[in-house]
Amino acid sequence: MSKAIIQTDNAPEAIGTYSQAVKAGTTVYLSGQIPLVPSTMKLVSQDFAEQARQVFENVKAVCEAAGGTINDLAKINIYLTDLSHFATVNEIMSGYFSQPYPARAAIGVRALPKDAQIEIDGIMELPE
Repeated sequence: MSKAIIQTDNAPEAIGTYSQAVKAGTTVYLSGQIPLVPSTMKLVSQDFAEQARQVFENVKAVCEAAGGTINDLAKINIYLTDLSHFATVNEIMSGYFSQPYPARAAIGVRALPKDAQIEIDGIMELPE
């Protein structure tokens, strides 16, 4: 099985020693996305809802660069520095996904890169 590196200018460039995503067969492993605006590489704002929307836009862009859609995600992990934002994440996420929804975990963390309040990674299965 070969692996292919997925890269798009429509999502933030990697800020470390990783790729935006790696495709192995029909499975795509997405690295964590934080709410950076791709063109500026700066946080979209300090507002949590705006950060969440930007992260979903970044994840969506990587999914599309891999040849799929955000609805092809089988599993996502959502990292939050404040779990009280859980309901906001659910509300925003419902605008990006249709049923059946991916499997998901919401994980409280102490801190995220660039002082982001949210990060999302995932695993996508492409149609054969």
